[in-house]
Amino acid sequence: MSSSRLLFFMLIPIILDLVAAATAQIDDGVCTFTADFCWRCSSIGTYTDDSIYQENLNNLLSNFSSNTQINYGFYNSSTGQDPNKVNAIALCRGDITLDMCHTCVKEASQLLFQNCSHQKEAILWAQPCMVRYSSKLIFDIQEDEPIKYVPSPTDAANIEQFTPLLNSLLDTLSEKAASGDSLKKYAAGHTTLQVVPKYQAIYGLVQCTPDMDKNNCSNCLQDAISKIPTCCGGKQGGRVLKPSCSVRFEATLFYESTADSEVSLPPIKGKKGNASKTTMIIIIVAVIAFILTLLVSICIFFRAKKRNLENDNSGEISLADSLQYDFETIRDATDDFSDENKLGQGGFGAVYKGRLANGQDIAVKRLSKNSEQGDQEFKNEVTLVAQLQHRNLVRLRGFCLKMKERILIYEYVPNTSLDHFIFDPINHGHLDWDTRYKIIGGIARGILYLHEDSRLRIIHRDLKPSNILLDGDMNPKIADFGMARLFLMDQTQGHTNRVVGTYGYMAPEYAIHGRFSVKSDVFSFGVLVLEIVSGKKVSTFRNGENEEDLLSYAWRSWKEDTVHNIIDPMLTKSSRIETMRCIHIGLLCVQENLNSRPTMSSVVSMLNSDSVTLSLPLRPGYFLQYNDESDITELTESRNEASITNPYPR
Repeated sequence: MSSSRLLFFMLIPIILDLVAAATAQIDDGVCTFTADFCWRCSSIGTYTDDSIYQENLNNLLSNFSSNTQINYGFYNSSTGQDPNKVNAIALCRGDITLDMCHTCVKEASQLLFQNCSHQKEAILWAQPCMVRYSSKLIFDIQEDEPIKYVPSPTDAANIEQFTPLLNSLLDTLSEKAASGDSLKKYAAGHTTLQVVPKYQAIYGLVQCTPDMDKNNCSNCLQDAISKIPTCCGGKQGGRVLKPSCSVRFEATLFYESTADSEVSLPPIKGKKGNASKTTMIIIIVAVIAFILTLLVSICIFFRAKKRNLENDNSGEISLADSLQYDFETIRDATDDFSDENKLGQGGFGAVYKGRLANGQDIAVKRLSKNSEQGDQEFKNEVTLVAQLQHRNLVRLRGFCLKMKERILIYEYVPNTSLDHFIFDPINHGHLDWDTRYKIIGGIARGILYLHEDSRLRIIHRDLKPSNILLDGDMNPKIADFGMARLFLMDQTQGHTNRVVGTYGYMAPEYAIHGRFSVKSDVFSFGVLVLEIVSGKKVSTFRNGENEEDLLSYAWRSWKEDTVHNIIDPMLTKSSRIETMRCIHIGLLCVQENLNSRPTMSSVVSMLNSDSVTLSLPLRPGYFLQYNDESDITELTESRNEASITNPYPR
């Protein structure tokens, strides 16, 4: 007993040191109103001295001080490969010069190394700039945490007038910044408060990282402004600091005088007077008129869609006018569409990697100038994809029209498509079961969004591995909406005389009769699941000396209770329960009778919960046809409709 007590007391100092070390990992820099900077060190993980992660971090942050690296006061980049990949962002205040920006970012990077040593994620806010790095993906994502509040120690004079005037100023600046261009999402200015017997100015500055779109920037800033009453209420100055945006106000000029201007504010509601009542009546009437106009527009839109469901020309590019890019901008981004930037060539044009002036990577799809199908599919993609926003869909960033040039600009997805991994003998080894299960779940959520959760019901009609792109974290993104069809929310089925797609992934009722529905996509998803689990193409699953299609073999193995034979051999150490359940779900999705297939909402529930009971599958649709080499072939019964180029090569 005495020896145990002695050992316990000997361990106490060690335990206390460990607790102190753990606490230091997530310690914050003290943010005071007069401090030049403050920081936050995250506890998501650590790196060791002389590690690959430390080397990547050193290289990335050292480049921040280079005059060639930071343009327009914003820089975002990555280096290395997982698990040692480092993502970093530097953002300078919109009013300072590039020389001041480089100096601030260099000093901020050094301070991060000192104060957040060995942490895999950290952020530092200096008054003129912000520097942030992480092992997680941080680009194009609105981040609201961590958040810092920096109130002024001085109370505001005449709070009753000060508060509404401040709110109006920050709201006006927020709207201006959110609608700014992709190079600077920044606004600053002042307004004047009458404090008898003198006037007092209120200076404000708001800014987002330029990779935020208008909605995300506006949401970030409005959330920050809403925090001011809690953190800085009644103060004549304050700051709300977030990773994706910041808000600051003071009673004295704190930014460069060259950036200052008086902000014209809308009238602030008073307590009395007919003028305020008249203004309110005007606003109410305007709002009612806007709502009525919106309702009429929606009715006209859906009536037009119902009349022209099979007419590709029903898409109006005007829906995406705000996304239009200048042709010269895209030509510069792709180095005049150079071969070095070419990612692939498809049936209706080529795809190039590009980089905008703000450092943002993009994928540029340049449609063939002589392709009528390309014009038609271009309109289809712009009108459909521009309205779709989901983490498991490739994001359409914009488009370009000039003479015969028709160009789509997508987010750049670094890991190309699923088929480059699942069917490649070298890359195949990167897909362990956890990654495959994540890909299956992501595809399911993306299809569910298209079918039920988006503002429009979309039938993709061309789901296959080459149309599933993988981002840096191997998250799947559904691509290529050139064959997609719009359904009204109460519509269950459509019919076409122009059957297009890829044998093996098309549901039998669509391939044979031209009938398509949400269950057509469910069938394609089931094929994808079986391919991901087996690592084999649907058309070339080899069983010893025999070669047969994957669906036939999977069904026969299920009936003979030998379904484990179709599991990829490299997955032997994975969760056998999950792989068997995925095969079961895949067979349910490829049943011949479309009414027997589950909906995507049911599929997502099956994947997320083991408590959901799975019914017994019936036989799949046997309709596959192959050429002499047993390759998957394209089925096109009309020259007027075909799939256009993927964002990346097939």
